[in-house]
Amino acid sequence: MQELEYKLIDDGTFCVSGYMGDEAVVEVPAQVDGVAVTVIADSVFQGHGEITEIRLPDCVTDLGEFVFDGCENLKRLRLPAKLARLWGYTFVRSGLEELVLPAGVESIPPFCFKDCKQLRRLVCGDGLKKIHAWAFGGCEKLDELVCGHQVQIHPQAFMTKELNT
Repeated sequence: MQELEYKLIDDGTFCVSGYMGDEAVVEVPAQVDGVAVTVIADSVFQGHGEITEIRLPDCVTDLGEFVFDGCENLKRLRLPAKLARLWGYTFVRSGLEELVLPAGVESIPPFCFKDCKQLRRLVCGDGLKKIHAWAFGGCEKLDELVCGHQVQIHPQAFMTKELNT
């Protein structure tokens, strides 16, 4: 069973505001009643450990906070081509091992990948400009970060607050 809840937002597009289900593979539609889905709201898939793959349409531009928090079995996620914004804690405690950020993402916010214990490789698109402090805190297996030389990486991007006190 898979049921997504939607909310019309100010720009006239839809936001996925909730998820109820127990499916291993979740597919978010590109449109609802002919209107684009552009945002995945905070905490939508939080705690759904049964999810192994999520398919997002290319029209999604924003991923909220804690969207994939606790999705420890999530292994397959192709980010949307039009994705522009990640919020703090977006992928926290997820099971992702590898991820490719599209060119529209300019910033990796604090705690975005916190405690992604299985994350080994992250490939950043050409548009990335900044990686904030603690973005990868607790990513014990991260051994390859592919990004341009122009990217400003905070000196504490790979550390947790606890380690810096």
